[in-house]
Amino acid sequence: MDPEAAGQNRLTELHELEEFRYQAFERMRLYKERMKKMHDKHIVDRNFTPSDKVLLYNSRLKLFSDKLKSRWSGPFRVVQMFASGAVEIESGNGTNKFSVNGQRLKHYLGIAEEKGNTMVINLKEPQYANEE
Repeated sequence: MDPEAAGQNRLTELHELEEFRYQAFERMRLYKERMKKMHDKHIVDRNFTPSDKVLLYNSRLKLFSDKLKSRWSGPFRVVQMFASGAVEIESGNGTNKFSVNGQRLKHYLGIAEEKGNTMVINLKEPQYANEE
């Protein structure tokens, strides 16, 4: 065994190990960037302005399972936004005002209120040709 060759071999192995470690860190960095991009693509920007209509998420623990019942209640009207992310909202009739976390709200995209004349169409039962 030549000590000079053994030392050179050990140094080469250390350099290879360092290169593998660098490649692993680089792959991890690229993976994290891709995951962050994918995650950020699904984030909805929730900027509310006063007089916006919003829905409130009801996160209370339920004793009975209401699988088909919606957990969103409302619509409510935004009164004021705070710098901390809290939002002051009031009920539809304007009687109750309360502050909630802005993350529990989403924009209300409900049916637009029609103004003016509306037309009512009465539908009749269809007549079948083979009635006996």
